[in-house]
Amino acid sequence: MPAVPLPTRLLAIIPAWNEQETVADVVAEIRSAMTNVDVLVVDDGSTDRTATVAREAGATVLTLPINLGVGGAMRAGYKYALRSGYSRTVQIDADGQHDPQEIHRLLTLLDNGADIAIGARFAGVGDYVARGPRRWSMRVLSSVLSRVARTHLTDTTSGFKACNARAVRLFAANYPAEYLGDTIESLVIASRAGLVVRQDGVKMRPRAGGQPSHSPVKAAIFLGRAVLALVIALSRPTEPLGPEAP
Repeated sequence: MPAVPLPTRLLAIIPAWNEQETVADVVAEIRSAMTNVDVLVVDDGSTDRTATVAREAGATVLTLPINLGVGGAMRAGYKYALRSGYSRTVQIDADGQHDPQEIHRLLTLLDNGADIAIGARFAGVGDYVARGPRRWSMRVLSSVLSRVARTHLTDTTSGFKACNARAVRLFAANYPAEYLGDTIESLVIASRAGLVVRQDGVKMRPRAGGQPSHSPVKAAIFLGRAVLALVIALSRPTEPLGPEAP
């Protein structure tokens, strides 16, 4: 008897740290944009009411006891997705900058053979601009990681990404928690494991609340850390994609 395909289950993962002002609206927007999606908020050691607000908005909430950063929060999210049987995930920020209406564009890339689909800010859609050292570092990273992934990438630090079951399985077992590991090193790990990475242009919106973390000094620090993270990622051994669970 031929195998019956399992239904596609999509989980939206929102890493959130002190985002009580915006997280409820993000949860509501995702539910409005998608009819077949579950929403998981990973409360990354917040000191405000992020967890309570997210839960009241209808999301499932994982609460981390301390702040681990986006990488640690997403690693917890991927483990939850794998153990709960989700075949696809989409990562979306809690500050409202990503438009959930564009999740469909990323899922289309998965339908067409990608294992990881990146929502790229610098791919001819929208008017998002990064200047100075931050922009320089992004260009260097994109140039190097395009070669590693064997595809043209323009935004390797995007936090708007969709993954299929193969990528979820890889990241549940091995997802970097270090600074920028969730973007730079995760793409290196995925590419070396043979996963297909693709991107599509998306619009970025202004933050719906809270304070942006950018400044000239922080941009210069970002440049240094980005280069260091890339060197570390390329120097680490390849992590193969493990076998599927029986």
